[in-house]
Amino acid sequence: MEAIYLRYSYDFRDYTGASQKRRVLYALQQLNLPHISALQERVLRDAALFGELLQYLTIPVSEMFRDPPYFLALREQVVPVLQTYPSLKIWIAGCSTGEEAYSMAILLREEGLLSRTQIYATDINPTSLEKARQGIFPLEAIRSYTTNYQRSGGRRAFSDYYTAAYDAARFDPSLCADVIFADHSLATDSVFAETHLVSCRNVLIYFNRSLQDRALGLFHESLCHRGFLGLGSKESIDFSAYAQRFDTLARAERIYRKV
Repeated sequence: MEAIYLRYSYDFRDYTGASQKRRVLYALQQLNLPHISALQERVLRDAALFGELLQYLTIPVSEMFRDPPYFLALREQVVPVLQTYPSLKIWIAGCSTGEEAYSMAILLREEGLLSRTQIYATDINPTSLEKARQGIFPLEAIRSYTTNYQRSGGRRAFSDYYTAAYDAARFDPSLCADVIFADHSLATDSVFAETHLVSCRNVLIYFNRSLQDRALGLFHESLCHRGFLGLGSKESIDFSAYAQRFDTLARAERIYRKV
């Protein structure tokens, strides 16, 4: 991880050891290499191979309206406050292949907010970001996405938002017309905008405590006065360096508000 950082400036050094080990061993298997030193030698000499390794180190896995109670809580408890602002900025940190960005855009459109919202969807994986920009997802996943959408308080038929062709569903490009998909590392980069809502879900679980605190510091700095922070279902600000800097709005759904 130190070598990767020095060679490519991708910083995985403060990811949890267990997570790193699982990912590296899986990469060895997929790349058909005998041991880690062989992987290191090849990756440091071959930038294209590093691009392939990056797919295993970041595990780009997501789904639309993941954890429906989270999105329902956003609708019921956060949106009424967001509606009081003339314009909005939302940061989706660790957006992966874009499922959460499209979910957020659908929710905002249904609540009459999308036209005055700028969404920043960031990730460190350029391949994932390109998939996110395309807005094309496997048709086989749409059934579960539809169920999630309905359980999250969706107001329309989910099929209104995509066109199915062959084995894929292409989502309405206008949903993300004002979404900026950009490279950003929570490990090395700084804050880039003042935001009203930060949604970073199922990312912090892969960080050690110091990197979790760094990320939470970025979110706190980015949020406007009384801005909102949403985390993943297995994540919490409890016992972090920022525990006293957020109020709990919806504990079960992991939604907090900047003190």
